Amino acid sequence: MSSAHWRATPLIRASVLLHVTALVAGLAEPGLWRWALGAVLANHALLMLLSLWPRSHWLGPNWTRLPAAAAARNEIALTIDDGPDPVVTPRVLDLLERHAAKATFFCIGEKAARYPDLCRDIVRRGHAVENHSQRHRHHFSLMGPRSFARELQAAQETLTTITGQRPLFFRAPAGLRNPFLDPVLARLGLQLASWSARGFDTRTGEVERVQSRLLRGLRTGAILLLHDGNAARTRDGTPVILEVLPTVVAAAEAANLRFVTLRDALS
Repeated sequence: MSSAHWRATPLIRASVLLHVTALVAGLAEPGLWRWALGAVLANHALLMLLSLWPRSHWLGPNWTRLPAAAAARNEIALTIDDGPDPVVTPRVLDLLERHAAKATFFCIGEKAARYPDLCRDIVRRGHAVENHSQRHRHHFSLMGPRSFARELQAAQETLTTITGQRPLFFRAPAGLRNPFLDPVLARLGLQLASWSARGFDTRTGEVERVQSRLLRGLRTGAILLLHDGNAARTRDGTPVILEVLPTVVAAAEAANLRFVTLRDALS
């Protein structure tokens, strides 16, 4: 996926036009400044709400499902975030290998640099490593364009150096972003990817609840989200993903769905 020219969405273009119109109206007729300011503030509130909606397409292209061609092939994607984790990731890889299932690992650059052999093992086993930022900052969605560029470029360089494969996809920490992110993604040749179903397995240690959330979204073209890093634990201390994954993979197999990486779904 090569670098692409950025094209603003209709909402972003309308927002820019609104700001210009409000400025011109306020200067031409000072009595209108309250109305102009109110319109601008309402627009900012809308953009903020959309920034808090990970599956939104209003701020830019966003994979919430696989492309139609992949769905027609009965393909499904398993995405695994916040690793690599030296304890959990190897066990996840063994589970996937037993079921001949492929996954996309959205890795944090700093963790990848800490465990480079583990990242290389992910790729060696036929999975994909994609960009989940360099540091996974909690205030990621509040950053500006320069900070976004530094964070994503650092992760690109880290992950490419380790695995030999340049990431094609990006997932924002917690899925949250703002309008400044999309131009940076276009410049770096990255496609934003969120999900169609998630288990909330960083918060919930109850296996049945996590499984139920994922199984409800188990259909062709779905993008499922689990975590090897920051994984919640069951009462006996087992990472939830290790308890949930065999059931989800078996259900997909029974439904004649085939797990592929996001980059494989491009073909």
